[in-house]
Amino acid sequence: MKQLTGVVTIGFLVAAAAPLMAQQPLAKDSAKKAFAAAIPADARPPKGMCRIWIDAVPAAQQPAATDCATAVKNRPSNARVIFGDDFADTSKSKTRGKVKLPPNVKGFTDVKPPVVILPKRPPEQ
Repeated sequence: MKQLTGVVTIGFLVAAAAPLMAQQPLAKDSAKKAFAAAIPADARPPKGMCRIWIDAVPAAQQPAATDCATAVKNRPSNARVIFGDDFADTSKSKTRGKVKLPPNVKGFTDVKPPVVILPKRPPEQ
């Protein structure tokens, strides 16, 4: 009977301590912030692209930016995928109304939308 009382008492203590442990910040969050700080801003991929970041490899030797599907598919076990959208650089001034494209993108710039001319109605009689 004393053993049962001891087991039940320990169970209640563990159940009471569980909510207290949930209130503490996770080490994963602080590790994620430290990891994000370790990546230089110029090594981040452009918006809309991703980059594989291999642990313990210098920034100059990291793989180039690629599309996100390829980066997620080809990520090795000792690497992470850095998404270009998840980093906001507050040191640069924001451009108003202009969209900056990645450096190797070719496309149409300053193209006006086509003018659509609808046929006229026939005169009413």
